[in-house]
Amino acid sequence: MNPASDAPGEGRGIPGIQGPSSLSAADFARLAKFIESELGIRMPETKRIMLESRLQKRIRHFGMSGFTEYVDFVFSPKGRESELINMIDAVTTNKTDFFREADHFDYLLESILPELSGRGGSAAFWSAGCSTGEEPYTLAMVLEEYRDAADPRFNYRILASDLSTQVLDKAKAAVYDEEKAAPIPMSYKKKYLLRSKDHGQGLVRIKPELRAKVGFARINFMDERYPVEGLFDVVFCRNVIIYFERPVQEMILGRLCRHVRKDGWLILGHSETLTGMDLPLRVVAPTIYKRL
Repeated sequence: MNPASDAPGEGRGIPGIQGPSSLSAADFARLAKFIESELGIRMPETKRIMLESRLQKRIRHFGMSGFTEYVDFVFSPKGRESELINMIDAVTTNKTDFFREADHFDYLLESILPELSGRGGSAAFWSAGCSTGEEPYTLAMVLEEYRDAADPRFNYRILASDLSTQVLDKAKAAVYDEEKAAPIPMSYKKKYLLRSKDHGQGLVRIKPELRAKVGFARINFMDERYPVEGLFDVVFCRNVIIYFERPVQEMILGRLCRHVRKDGWLILGHSETLTGMDLPLRVVAPTIYKRL
């Protein structure tokens, strides 16, 4: 591995500035084995530099001498209790936007919600792999718009889950840069966003009435059983399974299907496919499936 490939400013190889040493093959193997077995995330040798970069902040936080000391600590009894979750947060990828893959929300408005309204009762939605909250809050805005325009009796609940506690904390706070809110239609912004009193900060926050519609939970897709209550009418699990090996993808989707009501919907990301998988689903639109 070439130290010159590291991000500038880390201090590695710069005289007078101390930084953590390189992540050795042995330490990488220990971390990779845990990440793949416990989180299901692929961790080939090509990801060693990425892992090294992301863990440097934790090493500096503890003032440790290098990666070996940190890895030993992570897998110690004390480290497993207090630091393992921070290591997981550091290595997981969290990328999302408001109204990402917007045609899914169009299909929701035009096809799914009218059918759910006809069934009556309260509808349940799950944003599985919600990251920093843009997806569940987008979903809440769309559901509110549908209720206002089409069915005032329509009632719903939203569960949003992720593996990372850090992104869940950000999702619960529901504070975003104005640039992140750019994809939100202006009419929605006026109804569902609050601007910071200090306009120079360039921040917005989801209104409390909408935040109250979303509950959050930490869920690891590699667990045998997920701690969720009841069945869901619609599960969004978009751009999540792409990080897993194919057999793990099928396993996770099979577990998700346990929580989708018969004739409910599972929505995946546009880069994801169920081809060749044995799952109780049928396709109804691109990357949108109905539970058999």
